[in-house]
Amino acid sequence: MAAASNPLSRLTELLSRPITINGLTLANRIAMSPMTRMHSPGGVPGENVAAYYARRAAAGVGLLVTEGTFLGHESAGGVDTIPLFHGEEQLAGWKAVADAVHAVGGRIMPQLMHVGVQRPAGGTLNAGAPTISPSAIGLDGTEGVGRAMTLRDVDDVMASYAEAAASAERIGFDGVEIHGAHGYLIDEFLWARTNRRTDAYGGDLKARTKFAAEVVAAIRDAVSPEFPVQFRFSQWKNGVYDARLAETPQELEELLTPLVAAGVDAFHGSQRRYWVPEFEGSDLNLAGWAKKVTGKPTITVGSVGLGGGTDFVDTLFHGKGAEFRGLDDLLDRLEADEFDLVAVGRSLLQDPEWAVKVLAGRFDEIKPFDPAALATLS
Repeated sequence: MAAASNPLSRLTELLSRPITINGLTLANRIAMSPMTRMHSPGGVPGENVAAYYARRAAAGVGLLVTEGTFLGHESAGGVDTIPLFHGEEQLAGWKAVADAVHAVGGRIMPQLMHVGVQRPAGGTLNAGAPTISPSAIGLDGTEGVGRAMTLRDVDDVMASYAEAAASAERIGFDGVEIHGAHGYLIDEFLWARTNRRTDAYGGDLKARTKFAAEVVAAIRDAVSPEFPVQFRFSQWKNGVYDARLAETPQELEELLTPLVAAGVDAFHGSQRRYWVPEFEGSDLNLAGWAKKVTGKPTITVGSVGLGGGTDFVDTLFHGKGAEFRGLDDLLDRLEADEFDLVAVGRSLLQDPEWAVKVLAGRFDEIKPFDPAALATLS
Protein backbone atom coordinates (compact mmCIF):
# COMPACT_ATOMS: atom_id res chain seq x y z
CA MET A 1 0.00 0.00 0.00
CA ALA A 2 1.37 3.41 -0.90
CA ALA A 3 2.30 5.64 2.03
CA ALA A 4 -0.05 8.38 0.85
CA SER A 5 -3.06 6.06 1.12
CA ASN A 6 -2.10 4.67 4.54
CA PRO A 7 -4.25 6.43 7.18
CA LEU A 8 -1.60 6.07 9.89
CA SER A 9 1.06 7.56 7.63
CA ARG A 10 -1.26 10.41 6.76
CA LEU A 11 -1.93 11.03 10.46
CA THR A 12 1.76 11.20 11.33
CA GLU A 13 2.32 13.49 8.35
CA LEU A 14 -0.37 15.92 9.51
CA LEU A 15 0.78 15.89 13.12
CA SER A 16 4.38 16.51 12.02
CA ARG A 17 3.61 19.82 10.30
CA PRO A 18 5.16 22.92 11.89
CA ILE A 19 2.87 25.76 12.94
CA THR A 20 3.47 29.35 14.01
CA ILE A 21 1.46 31.12 16.73
CA ASN A 22 2.27 34.81 16.71
CA GLY A 23 6.09 34.83 16.97
CA LEU A 24 6.47 31.19 18.03
CA THR A 25 7.10 28.36 15.57
CA LEU A 26 6.38 24.85 16.83
CA ALA A 27 7.95 21.77 15.27
CA ASN A 28 4.70 19.79 15.20
CA ARG A 29 1.02 19.76 16.19
CA ILE A 30 1.24 17.78 19.45
CA ALA A 31 0.89 19.70 22.72
CA MET A 32 1.08 18.54 26.31
CA SER A 33 -2.06 19.43 28.20
CA PRO A 34 -1.68 21.18 31.58
CA MET A 35 -2.08 18.71 34.44
CA THR A 36 -1.84 19.57 38.13
CA ARG A 37 0.87 17.39 39.70
CA MET A 38 1.48 18.79 43.22
CA HIS A 39 5.18 17.91 43.26
CA SER A 40 6.56 21.39 44.04
CA PRO A 41 6.94 21.81 47.83
CA GLY A 42 6.71 25.46 48.79
CA GLY A 43 5.57 26.20 45.28
CA VAL A 44 9.11 25.71 43.96
CA PRO A 45 9.55 23.48 40.88
CA GLY A 46 12.68 21.42 41.42
CA GLU A 47 15.01 19.36 39.27
CA ASN A 48 12.44 16.57 39.12
CA VAL A 49 9.90 18.96 37.57
CA ALA A 50 12.44 20.20 35.02
CA ALA A 51 13.30 16.62 34.07
CA TYR A 52 9.59 15.70 33.82
CA TYR A 53 8.91 18.37 31.21
CA ALA A 54 12.24 17.96 29.40
CA ARG A 55 11.63 14.23 28.92
CA ARG A 56 8.46 14.95 26.99
CA ALA A 57 10.05 17.75 24.96
CA ALA A 58 12.94 15.48 24.03
CA ALA A 59 10.45 12.83 22.92
CA GLY A 60 8.74 15.01 20.36
CA VAL A 61 6.06 17.14 22.04
CA GLY A 62 5.84 20.35 20.01
CA LEU A 63 4.44 22.53 22.81
CA LEU A 64 4.36 21.89 26.54
CA VAL A 65 1.80 23.75 28.65
CA THR A 66 2.73 23.49 32.31
CA GLU A 67 0.46 22.56 35.14
CA GLY A 68 -1.55 25.48 36.44
CA THR A 69 0.66 27.92 38.39
CA PHE A 70 -0.63 30.31 41.02
CA LEU A 71 -0.43 34.06 40.57
CA GLY A 72 1.11 36.39 43.13
CA HIS A 73 -2.28 37.45 44.51
CA GLU A 74 -2.70 35.90 47.96
CA SER A 75 -6.07 34.36 47.10
CA ALA A 76 -4.93 32.63 43.89
CA GLY A 77 -4.67 29.15 45.39
CA GLY A 78 -4.57 27.19 48.59
CA VAL A 79 -2.27 24.17 48.05
CA ASP A 80 1.40 24.66 48.81
CA THR A 81 2.68 21.84 46.59
CA ILE A 82 1.24 23.39 43.44
CA PRO A 83 3.90 25.65 41.88
CA LEU A 84 3.81 29.42 42.20
CA PHE A 85 4.67 31.78 39.37
CA HIS A 86 6.05 34.52 41.59
CA GLY A 87 8.85 34.79 44.13
CA GLU A 88 12.60 34.68 43.57
CA GLU A 89 13.13 31.00 44.39
CA GLN A 90 10.02 29.89 42.52
CA LEU A 91 10.89 31.82 39.35
CA ALA A 92 14.47 30.53 39.49
CA GLY A 93 13.01 27.03 39.54
CA TRP A 94 10.80 27.83 36.55
CA LYS A 95 13.76 29.31 34.66
CA ALA A 96 15.55 26.00 35.14
CA VAL A 97 12.49 24.20 33.75
CA ALA A 98 12.40 26.42 30.65
CA ASP A 99 16.14 26.06 30.15
CA ALA A 100 15.91 22.25 30.39
CA VAL A 101 13.12 22.15 27.81
CA HIS A 102 14.97 24.48 25.45
CA ALA A 103 18.16 22.42 25.80
CA VAL A 104 16.39 19.52 24.06
CA GLY A 105 14.72 21.71 21.44
CA GLY A 106 11.30 22.06 23.08
CA ARG A 107 8.90 24.96 23.54
CA ILE A 108 7.02 25.65 26.78
CA MET A 109 4.37 27.99 28.21
CA PRO A 110 3.28 28.31 31.85
CA GLN A 111 -0.43 28.17 32.56
CA LEU A 112 -1.40 31.10 34.79
CA MET A 113 -4.20 30.34 37.24
CA HIS A 114 -6.41 31.79 39.96
CA VAL A 115 -8.82 29.20 41.37
CA GLY A 116 -11.47 31.65 42.59
CA VAL A 117 -14.29 30.06 44.55
CA GLN A 118 -12.63 26.64 44.30
CA ARG A 119 -9.91 27.65 46.77
CA PRO A 120 -9.95 24.79 49.30
CA ALA A 121 -11.06 25.41 52.86
CA GLY A 122 -8.17 24.82 55.22
CA GLY A 123 -5.63 25.12 52.44
CA THR A 124 -1.94 25.11 53.30
CA LEU A 125 -1.00 28.10 51.10
CA ASN A 126 -1.79 31.59 52.44
CA ALA A 127 -4.18 30.06 54.95
CA GLY A 128 -5.50 33.41 56.13
CA ALA A 129 -6.30 34.72 52.67
CA PRO A 130 -9.93 35.15 51.64
CA THR A 131 -11.71 33.10 49.01
CA ILE A 132 -12.80 35.57 46.35
CA SER A 133 -14.94 35.21 43.25
CA PRO A 134 -17.29 37.35 41.15
CA SER A 135 -20.33 36.90 43.40
CA ALA A 136 -19.34 34.56 46.26
CA ILE A 137 -21.34 31.75 44.65
CA GLY A 138 -20.08 28.17 44.46
CA LEU A 139 -20.17 26.10 41.30
CA ASP A 140 -23.22 24.29 42.63
CA GLY A 141 -25.06 27.59 43.16
CA THR A 142 -24.41 27.84 46.90
CA GLU A 143 -24.35 31.47 48.00
CA GLY A 144 -22.01 33.04 50.56
CA VAL A 145 -18.87 31.11 49.62
CA GLY A 146 -16.07 33.50 50.54
CA ARG A 147 -16.73 37.04 49.40
CA ALA A 148 -17.50 38.84 46.18
CA MET A 149 -14.62 40.72 44.61
CA THR A 150 -14.40 44.46 45.03
CA LEU A 151 -13.20 46.61 42.15
CA ARG A 152 -9.89 46.85 43.99
CA ASP A 153 -9.71 43.05 43.99
CA VAL A 154 -10.42 43.04 40.26
CA ASP A 155 -7.57 45.46 39.59
CA ASP A 156 -5.15 43.62 41.87
CA VAL A 157 -5.84 40.23 40.29
CA MET A 158 -5.42 41.67 36.80
CA ALA A 159 -2.09 43.15 37.86
CA SER A 160 -1.01 39.71 39.15
CA TYR A 161 -1.75 38.16 35.76
CA ALA A 162 0.24 40.86 33.99
CA GLU A 163 3.18 40.53 36.39
CA ALA A 164 3.29 36.75 35.97
CA ALA A 165 3.22 37.01 32.18
CA ALA A 166 6.01 39.57 32.19
CA SER A 167 8.05 37.26 34.43
CA ALA A 168 7.43 34.37 32.05
CA GLU A 169 8.86 36.30 29.14
CA ARG A 170 11.77 37.62 31.20
CA ILE A 171 12.94 34.17 32.35
CA GLY A 172 12.70 32.66 28.89
CA PHE A 173 9.31 30.99 28.41
CA ASP A 174 7.87 30.88 24.90
CA GLY A 175 4.42 32.29 25.67
CA VAL A 176 1.71 32.02 28.34
CA GLU A 177 -1.62 30.28 28.65
CA ILE A 178 -4.41 31.90 30.66
CA HIS A 179 -6.55 29.36 32.52
CA GLY A 180 -10.09 30.49 31.76
CA ALA A 181 -11.74 27.07 32.07
CA HIS A 182 -13.21 24.49 34.45
CA GLY A 183 -14.94 26.86 36.87
CA TYR A 184 -11.86 28.73 38.05
CA LEU A 185 -11.88 32.50 38.55
CA ILE A 186 -12.01 33.77 34.97
CA ASP A 187 -14.56 31.11 34.05
CA GLU A 188 -16.64 32.15 37.07
CA PHE A 189 -16.94 35.61 35.53
CA LEU A 190 -17.97 34.09 32.20
CA TRP A 191 -20.66 31.80 33.63
CA ALA A 192 -24.10 33.17 34.49
CA ARG A 193 -24.51 30.84 37.49
CA THR A 194 -21.46 32.22 39.31
CA ASN A 195 -21.57 35.81 38.04
CA ARG A 196 -24.52 37.79 39.35
CA ARG A 197 -22.74 41.10 39.52
CA THR A 198 -24.67 44.26 38.78
CA ASP A 199 -21.66 46.39 37.85
CA ALA A 200 -19.82 46.49 34.50
CA TYR A 201 -18.43 42.96 35.05
CA GLY A 202 -21.82 41.24 35.19
CA GLY A 203 -25.02 41.01 33.22
CA ASP A 204 -25.37 39.62 29.71
CA LEU A 205 -22.81 37.41 28.01
CA LYS A 206 -20.88 40.32 26.54
CA ALA A 207 -20.60 42.03 29.93
CA ARG A 208 -19.46 38.80 31.56
CA THR A 209 -16.48 38.67 29.17
CA LYS A 210 -15.18 42.05 30.39
CA PHE A 211 -12.96 40.66 33.16
CA ALA A 212 -11.40 38.02 30.90
CA ALA A 213 -10.79 40.55 28.14
CA GLU A 214 -9.18 43.00 30.54
CA VAL A 215 -6.91 40.27 31.91
CA VAL A 216 -5.81 39.49 28.35
CA ALA A 217 -5.26 43.18 27.61
CA ALA A 218 -3.22 43.64 30.79
CA ILE A 219 -1.02 40.70 29.83
CA ARG A 220 -0.71 41.94 26.27
CA ASP A 221 0.50 45.31 27.56
CA ALA A 222 3.05 43.64 29.83
CA VAL A 223 4.76 41.47 27.18
CA SER A 224 6.26 42.08 23.76
CA PRO A 225 3.96 42.07 20.72
CA GLU A 226 5.35 38.79 19.36
CA PHE A 227 5.01 36.92 22.68
CA PRO A 228 2.12 34.41 22.30
CA VAL A 229 -0.87 34.61 24.61
CA GLN A 230 -3.33 31.72 24.49
CA PHE A 231 -6.57 31.25 26.37
CA ARG A 232 -7.99 27.98 27.65
CA PHE A 233 -11.75 27.80 28.03
CA SER A 234 -14.43 25.16 28.50
CA GLN A 235 -18.14 24.73 28.69
CA TRP A 236 -17.97 22.17 31.53
CA LYS A 237 -16.87 22.96 35.07
CA ASN A 238 -15.29 20.80 37.74
CA GLY A 239 -18.12 18.60 38.97
CA VAL A 240 -20.68 20.33 36.71
CA TYR A 241 -20.26 18.53 33.43
CA ASP A 242 -23.45 19.80 31.80
CA ALA A 243 -22.61 23.50 32.25
CA ARG A 244 -22.77 25.71 29.15
CA LEU A 245 -21.34 29.16 28.48
CA ALA A 246 -22.66 29.21 24.93
CA GLU A 247 -25.71 27.39 23.59
CA THR A 248 -25.12 28.37 19.96
CA PRO A 249 -22.21 29.24 17.67
CA GLN A 250 -23.42 32.83 17.74
CA GLU A 251 -23.11 32.95 21.52
CA LEU A 252 -19.65 31.38 21.30
CA GLU A 253 -18.62 34.10 18.87
CA GLU A 254 -19.98 36.74 21.24
CA LEU A 255 -17.93 35.17 24.04
CA LEU A 256 -14.62 34.88 22.19
CA THR A 257 -14.60 38.00 19.99
CA PRO A 258 -13.72 40.40 22.86
CA LEU A 259 -10.81 38.14 23.80
CA VAL A 260 -9.47 38.29 20.25
CA ALA A 261 -9.77 42.07 20.31
CA ALA A 262 -7.86 42.14 23.60
CA GLY A 263 -4.96 40.16 22.14
CA VAL A 264 -5.48 36.38 22.35
CA ASP A 265 -3.33 34.59 19.77
CA ALA A 266 -4.76 31.06 20.16
CA PHE A 267 -7.59 29.27 21.95
CA HIS A 268 -7.40 25.98 23.83
CA GLY A 269 -10.88 24.44 23.78
CA SER A 270 -11.19 21.96 26.66
CA GLN A 271 -13.66 19.11 26.21
CA ARG A 272 -13.94 15.87 28.13
CA ARG A 273 -14.06 13.98 24.80
CA TYR A 274 -12.71 15.76 21.74
CA TRP A 275 -14.84 13.74 19.29
CA VAL A 276 -18.18 15.00 20.67
CA PRO A 277 -19.83 17.71 18.50
CA GLU A 278 -20.32 20.97 20.36
CA PHE A 279 -23.54 22.23 18.75
CA GLU A 280 -26.44 20.46 17.10
CA GLY A 281 -26.29 20.29 13.33
CA SER A 282 -22.51 20.16 12.97
CA ASP A 283 -19.71 17.69 13.70
CA LEU A 284 -17.33 20.48 14.76
CA ASN A 285 -16.02 20.17 18.30
CA LEU A 286 -15.37 23.08 20.67
CA ALA A 287 -11.93 23.90 19.26
CA GLY A 288 -13.32 23.60 15.75
CA TRP A 289 -16.04 26.13 16.44
CA ALA A 290 -13.58 28.45 18.18
CA LYS A 291 -11.41 28.45 15.05
CA LYS A 292 -14.43 28.98 12.82
CA VAL A 293 -15.80 31.99 14.71
CA THR A 294 -12.47 33.69 15.53
CA GLY A 295 -10.08 32.68 12.74
CA LYS A 296 -7.41 32.07 15.38
CA PRO A 297 -5.35 28.87 15.77
CA THR A 298 -6.94 26.42 18.20
CA ILE A 299 -5.92 23.46 20.31
CA THR A 300 -8.26 20.54 20.88
CA VAL A 301 -8.10 18.35 23.98
CA GLY A 302 -10.18 15.66 25.64
CA SER A 303 -9.37 11.95 26.07
CA VAL A 304 -7.05 11.87 23.04
CA GLY A 305 -5.90 8.28 22.56
CA LEU A 306 -8.06 6.91 25.39
CA GLY A 307 -10.95 4.48 25.21
CA GLY A 308 -14.20 5.96 24.02
CA GLY A 309 -17.38 6.45 26.04
CA THR A 310 -15.69 6.37 29.44
CA ASP A 311 -16.16 8.74 32.34
CA PHE A 312 -13.22 11.05 33.04
CA VAL A 313 -13.12 10.24 36.75
CA ASP A 314 -13.32 6.49 36.12
CA THR A 315 -10.39 6.71 33.71
CA LEU A 316 -8.32 9.06 35.86
CA PHE A 317 -8.65 7.26 39.17
CA HIS A 318 -9.71 3.71 38.24
CA GLY A 319 -8.14 3.15 34.83
CA LYS A 320 -11.43 2.28 33.14
CA GLY A 321 -11.36 2.80 29.39
CA ALA A 322 -7.65 3.63 29.43
CA GLU A 323 -6.82 1.34 26.52
CA PHE A 324 -5.47 3.01 23.38
CA ARG A 325 -8.54 4.16 21.43
CA GLY A 326 -7.02 4.77 18.03
CA LEU A 327 -6.87 8.08 16.21
CA ASP A 328 -8.97 7.61 13.06
CA ASP A 329 -11.42 10.33 14.02
CA LEU A 330 -8.52 12.64 14.83
CA LEU A 331 -7.16 12.06 11.33
CA ASP A 332 -10.49 13.02 9.76
CA ARG A 333 -10.62 16.25 11.75
CA LEU A 334 -7.02 17.18 11.01
CA GLU A 335 -7.59 16.60 7.31
CA ALA A 336 -10.59 18.92 7.50
CA ASP A 337 -8.41 21.58 9.19
CA GLU A 338 -10.92 21.70 12.04
CA PHE A 339 -8.25 22.72 14.58
CA ASP A 340 -4.51 23.24 14.59
CA LEU A 341 -2.96 21.41 17.54
CA VAL A 342 -3.86 18.35 19.59
CA ALA A 343 -3.23 18.45 23.34
CA VAL A 344 -2.60 15.14 25.08
CA GLY A 345 -2.94 14.72 28.84
CA ARG A 346 -3.23 11.37 30.60
CA SER A 347 -1.62 9.45 27.74
CA LEU A 348 1.50 11.64 27.99
CA LEU A 349 1.43 11.40 31.75
CA GLN A 350 1.77 7.65 31.48
CA ASP A 351 4.09 7.47 28.48
CA PRO A 352 6.63 10.30 28.08
CA GLU A 353 7.43 8.95 24.60
CA TRP A 354 3.81 9.01 23.40
CA ALA A 355 4.50 11.78 20.89
CA VAL A 356 7.57 10.25 19.25
CA LYS A 357 5.81 6.88 19.03
CA VAL A 358 2.78 8.43 17.32
CA LEU A 359 4.91 10.56 14.99
CA ALA A 360 6.89 7.47 14.01
CA GLY A 361 3.78 5.31 13.58
CA ARG A 362 4.76 3.01 16.47
CA PHE A 363 1.23 2.78 17.82
CA ASP A 364 1.67 -0.76 19.12
CA GLU A 365 4.32 0.48 21.57
CA ILE A 366 2.10 3.03 23.34
CA LYS A 367 1.61 2.32 27.03
CA PRO A 368 -2.00 2.45 28.28
CA PHE A 369 -2.79 4.93 31.04
CA ASP A 370 -2.51 3.64 34.59
CA PRO A 371 -3.75 5.81 37.48
CA ALA A 372 -0.55 4.92 39.34
CA ALA A 373 1.19 7.44 37.09
CA LEU A 374 -0.54 10.24 39.02
CA ALA A 375 1.76 9.63 41.98
CA THR A 376 5.01 10.09 40.08
CA LEU A 377 6.87 12.54 37.87
CA SER A 378 8.19 9.82 35.58
